[in-house]
Amino acid sequence: MTRTIASPSANADAARARLAEALLRTGEEDRAAFKDVYALTSAKLFGICLRICGERQAAEDVLHDVYITIWKRAGAWEPGRASPITWLATIARNRAIDWRRAQGTRRAVGLDEAPDIADSTPDALTVLESGQDADRLHACLAELEERQMTSIRTAFFDGVTYADMAERAGVPLGTMKSWVRRGLARLKDCLGRDA
Repeated sequence: MTRTIASPSANADAARARLAEALLRTGEEDRAAFKDVYALTSAKLFGICLRICGERQAAEDVLHDVYITIWKRAGAWEPGRASPITWLATIARNRAIDWRRAQGTRRAVGLDEAPDIADSTPDALTVLESGQDADRLHACLAELEERQMTSIRTAFFDGVTYADMAERAGVPLGTMKSWVRRGLARLKDCLGRDA
């Protein structure tokens, strides 16, 4: 008897499809689907909130707000524009940044300082590194101007706000936003070209 083992990318595709379906049904106010969205994403979204907020209780409060927003706005998600986890992670990131701004100048906890959170599913980095996508992503990031690459990594991997990044770099906020926006556009073009 031959046993087939699904590849990590096949598992990731199946999980993405399941999440997309649950998110679409949540947009139709399907409570069971909303429970699925929560079960599939809460650990990852909590990790984002915790990394940016730096406090477990605050991260839990922000995560609660995140899921209220998801319930209210799930119908606005457009499958062709963003993957479901990207859309959800953006909501979590923005809510956590809003909380941090409201608190004043507290600093975010770095990845090394943040407590580990148990999650049985592979994280995005594991999935990327398990396939050829990681090579493509790294090659495309390397094609960006240094300031664009650094800005994208800082904003999306470290959870630093554009305003904080602009202050650190000594440039206007609009300039920082332009660097990130142009870098993301070039990254998207590069990844699309190599597909």
